This record gives sequence, structure tokens and C-alpha cells, in this order.
Amino acid sequence: MSAFETRLGSCAIAWRGPLVAATALPRADAELAVAGLRRRFADAPLAAPPAAVSTVVDDIVALLSGEPRRLDEADLDWSRVGAFERRIYEAARLIEPGATLTYGELAAFAGAPGRAREVGAALGRNPFPLVVPCHRVVAADGRIGGFSAAGGRETKRRLLEIEGAAIAAQQPLFR
Repeated sequence: MSAFETRLGSCAIAWRGPLVAATALPRADAELAVAGLRRRFADAPLAAPPAAVSTVVDDIVALLSGEPRRLDEADLDWSRVGAFERRIYEAARLIEPGATLTYGELAAFAGAPGRAREVGAALGRNPFPLVVPCHRVVAADGRIGGFSAAGGRETKRRLLEIEGAAIAAQQPLFR
């Protein structure tokens, strides 16, 4: 496991061999970023990532600096992911930086039409944020929709803005 700095804060990444096992979205500091992954990977030591994982780190840093990077070539460890979630995550990985799909559109694209709510739930459990760009999936009306990660919708909004995504009129952050 390793923490790394980005324009938005500290991220973390865990791996199993050359495979990315999980990522953590930007937090205020490295300790917070690692803590989120530590719950799932208690025995993982802090270490420098292997070359394949370092490439993913470099791509995440570039993406969060505003460079349009696709991360769909990163090799992921799917061993802790169910079949439905994997299908959704693989489809989401094809959404280009700066583009968005609605939960319903992603459901249809992944071969699960009418299952927008299940797609939303699966994305809420996404162990690979940024690599699986769940932030690019928005509500049916084009608004940001929900986001279960630290910082909630504000984090999602910042990610979409960095990528230059056009989003519908902003919904309030608080009800």
C-alpha cells in the first residue's frame, strides 16, 4: 500500500502483485487516505508500488491535474468483486474523461437495463475510484447525483470540473 500526492490531496493505492486491489480518493493528508484502505488491507505494509501500479499512480496524478487520462488499461484485482459489480465497473471504465452517463444509461450499456438503482449501489461500493470513474455517472436529469466518498457531491463536482465535464444546473449540496 502506498499514499501519493495529487492536486486535490493525498490518495492511496493498494495492490496484489501487479494488480490494483483498491484506490482511495483524495483526502486532506496521507494518513487519512491510507486509513480508508487499511480497513480492507490490514496486513499490507506501506511500500513503493511495483512498476505497473506506479504507472496507474502517475495516471491518477495526471488526471487530477487536468490531463485527460483514461485508466481502463490498468489491471485490477477482481477477486473481491461480484459478477454484477464487475460488469458495471468494466462498463464505467469506458466513459471518457470529461464525459458523463446517467445511472440508467450505464445500466443499459452494461446489459442491465432498468437497474439504475442497483448500478448506483454498485458504484457506491466501488473499490477502485478514479480507475473505475464512478464520478462520471450522474442523475437522470444530468445533475451530479449522489456520491458516497469523502467530501460527497462536492468531491464529485471537483472531479468533474477538473475533467471539463458539462453538468446540469447544480443541485444544492445540502437539503
